Formats: sequence, C-alpha cells, structure tokens
Amino acid sequence: MKVLSAQQMRDLEQAAVDNGATYIKLMEKAGTAAAEALIKYGAESKKVVIICGKGNNGGDGYVIGRVLKKYSCKVDIIRLGEPRTTDSKLNAEKAIKLDIAMVNFPEDKETSFELIKNADYIVDAVYGIGFRGALDENTAEIAKFVNTSKAFVMAVDIPSGVGCDDGSVKGECFKANLTVTFTTLKPAHILYPSMDYCGKTEVASVGISDELINLSEYIMQTTDEFLGEKLLPERKISSNKGTFGTLLAVVGSYGMAGAAIMCGKAAQRSGAGLVNIALPKSIYPIVAGKLIEAVFTPLAEKNGISSAEDCNKLVSLANKSNAVVLGCGMGHNEDTEKIVCEILTNCKKPIILDADGINSIVPHIHLLKKAKAPVILTPHPGEMARLLGCTVAEVQQNRAEIALNFAKEHNVSLVLKGANTLISDGNILLVNRTGNAGMARGGSGDVLAGMIGSLAAQGINPFRAAVCGVYAHGLAGDRTAKRLSETTMLPTDMIEDISF
Repeated sequence: MKVLSAQQMRDLEQAAVDNGATYIKLMEKAGTAAAEALIKYGAESKKVVIICGKGNNGGDGYVIGRVLKKYSCKVDIIRLGEPRTTDSKLNAEKAIKLDIAMVNFPEDKETSFELIKNADYIVDAVYGIGFRGALDENTAEIAKFVNTSKAFVMAVDIPSGVGCDDGSVKGECFKANLTVTFTTLKPAHILYPSMDYCGKTEVASVGISDELINLSEYIMQTTDEFLGEKLLPERKISSNKGTFGTLLAVVGSYGMAGAAIMCGKAAQRSGAGLVNIALPKSIYPIVAGKLIEAVFTPLAEKNGISSAEDCNKLVSLANKSNAVVLGCGMGHNEDTEKIVCEILTNCKKPIILDADGINSIVPHIHLLKKAKAPVILTPHPGEMARLLGCTVAEVQQNRAEIALNFAKEHNVSLVLKGANTLISDGNILLVNRTGNAGMARGGSGDVLAGMIGSLAAQGINPFRAAVCGVYAHGLAGDRTAKRLSETTMLPTDMIEDISF
C-alpha cells in the first residue's frame, strides 16, 4: 500500500473526480465506511457522540451519524461551528432531517461535556489531512475532555491535532483507539509522535480505482506491496544444504550468550543451509548446547569479548560464507571495532551490522563507503542516534528523512527499527506494518538480524532480504501474540512462529 501526503491525496481525489466521481459521493462512501468500521467494534445500539468540525471532515461526521442511526445507535452531534463547505452543509441538513440531536460548542459547553461523559463511543471528525499547527482553544479544550473519557474513540482520517505530513503534535490532540483513513495510509499513521495518537489504523476504500492509485505519486509504500504475495522462491527437489548458503554469525560475549543463541536459531529457522557461529570460546558450551544443528568457530577472547587476534581467520571465514551477521551481543571495545572494520573492508559477501556491530562502526563510519559488498544496518533509535551524533528524540521526529538520507549517503540498506520499522536503500523508502508491542523486548533484534542474514545467505538480493526479514519478523510476532499475548510473549517464542 502506498503512503500519500496530504497534497498527493488531494490530487488523487481530483483525478477520481476527473474520471467521473464526485466529491459528495466520495464523502458518502467515506462516512459510510467509517460508520461500518465503528459497528465492527461494537457500536450498534450504543450511545455515540460525533464531534464535527466546519470542513469536509465534519461532513464525514454527519454521514457517520446518519449511517449509525440505521444501527439503532443513540447519536448526538457536537458542532464546532457551522459547516462551511458545500458538501458538509448538505450532509448536515440530511442529518437534521433525521432528527439527530445537535449542540454547539462552546455555546453549549455543559451539555457537550455531559454527552461526552456518558458516551460509549466518540467520533473525532473535526480536522482532516489539511490540518497544520496547533488546535484552537475551543477544540483543544474539548479534545482534552474527550481524552479523559472512558469511551472508545474513533478518528476520521487522522486524529485532529496531528500534522498529516510530518506527524507532529503541537499541544493538545485527540487520542484515538481506532483511526479509519481512506484509500491509502498517510504519513501521520506511521510517523512519531502522531502514530501514538492514532491507535489501530484501518484503511477503507471510497471507490477510487486501483488504476488511479497506482498512477499516484507517493512518499513511501508498505513492505507487503513491495514484496508481493510470494516471499521466497520454491525449493527444488534436488536441493542440498549448499544450495541455501552458509551464514557466518560473529556474535555473543560473556554474559550475552543468549544473543548468539537467538540470532543463530532464527537464522536456522529462516532457511540457511548452514549456520557457523563464531563466538568467544568461554560461551561455546552454553551456545552449542542450545544450537545442535549449527557449526561453531570458538575465538580467542579478552575479558569475555572476542579478540582481534582472530581477525584474519574471521575475514577468511566471511569470504567462504554467503553472508555475515556482525554484532549481536558481541560487546564493544577496540578489538570488536577492529574485527568489524576488517570484515567490512575485506569481505566480499553481504554484511548485516546489528547492535555492537553498529556501535563498533560509529567511530569509523567512513568505512561504510569502502565496503566491498552490500551492507545492511539494523539500528534501533538509540543506535541510530549514535551513528548520527544526535538525540533519540531527533531521530524519532525525523525517521523517514533520516532513513532515506542515511542509506543514500552511506550506500547501505538501513533498517530503522521500532513500531512501523522503516527500510531504505537510499532510493526506496518502505514502512513495515506487521508486528506489535509485545516484540518490544531485548532479543527481538537478535532474531531479526539472524533472519535477514539467513535470507541474504540464501542468495536473496540484500535489500529484499532486509525487507522480507522485517516483514516476516513482524508476522512471527503477530502469530506469537495471538498464541500467547503481547504481555507474555518472548523473542524465543517468536522463533517458533517464523514461517515463509
């Protein structure tokens, strides 16, 4: 699915009108779709309060009210001003003819707050994708009151108070349990901090053809559209372990044996023919006892961290393998920096830098451009901040721009982890929509690195391996959450749910 800016969405709607649609019909379909989505969440026969703005988002709200009446809902509309667009005026008049009760805010403030207090469901239909800046005083006041209610809140298109294109939130903002948007996703649904105000986001069709959507310009697209239905090629009957490549994983340190285990097991589960775990010899017995299918290269160590005296051995092993994962639980000191730099500048096979592999390259970031093979970096926001020499807050506020620009500048594929992980090769920017909050645990990144490394070792294009790994990682997390719950699931549970 594409992610469109506000202007791109307006252009797409205009293209639909130029091809025979009308704005009033698009509004009718949008409002109907949003109302039916609310019914799916149990709104039938319940008390619903719809807060309507002056523009077309408010017009959607009036349509929602009419449709909900058909489901025996007790509907009240709070109006933040008179409708000012032709289509919203028309739909307001239709709602009035159905005897839907309406009050004005702030004139009827006490009544409005009483309605909100007693509502089962609240619909935010105040501002749409054209909103910028901060909410006015009256809207901010009602948004604040809504956010203290116990009602289920649905936002129409985007929560009122968020910036569509940059995800900004300046002051008070409606916080939704569900956001129903139309035709495509918008940046606010996948950027910080706005995504935290959207709740679950669902995309509803309003009848704009796939042909027009495909012709539309866009900011980014989702991983599922990029990958298509088939993630991996079929395995031939004549295949053997050599067919599916060898992954070298330089991972683990004293106290971080689990990272090596999770990376290695996820790599095996993801289809690599052979996984070679290179690790400090002191943790070899621990890891080997958990990964009986792997082969091992025990390394010399200093204080539980792999020693640089084995650099030549590791470079040789890397070039005999089909892909390399560097960094999961590896530790960070001068030796690890040397190991990472030597492999990066001398290995001719795809390299996945994760965790301490990333930390080790921070002082030598110029070497990324000297790599002889494709490089994939998988930083979380903290590691990304270290790479850029900025704060985590600055990373979170500019995720899309940072992912695209860093990948382009350093000639790498970048996986910027977090909810709605972003993946870029400097030309394409993708957002991943699989996964859930239960994956926010130490070890999830080790699983992802093993998966991406495994796919790259099997000969899949490195950028596609990164995209496929992120997508499948999220799917595994969703399966595990369904099986166990987001609260109780662990990264090791996710490995059992990996499937391609």
